[in-house]
Amino acid sequence: MNLITFWFLALLGLAVEVLGLVIGRQDVHYAGALATAGVVAVHLLLVRRDGGTE
Repeated sequence: MNLITFWFLALLGLAVEVLGLVIGRQDVHYAGALATAGVVAVHLLLVRRDGGTE
């Protein structure tokens, strides 16, 4: 995953989190948090697989 894709997906997840807070829906907020955590986890796994360099 290149850095542009990583940052796009991470910021999209954060935007969903904020949207959930603004509209008062905890389920949307939690879905955004889980999506962002998933993006970070997948990115770290891919970096580790490639030898630790981005």
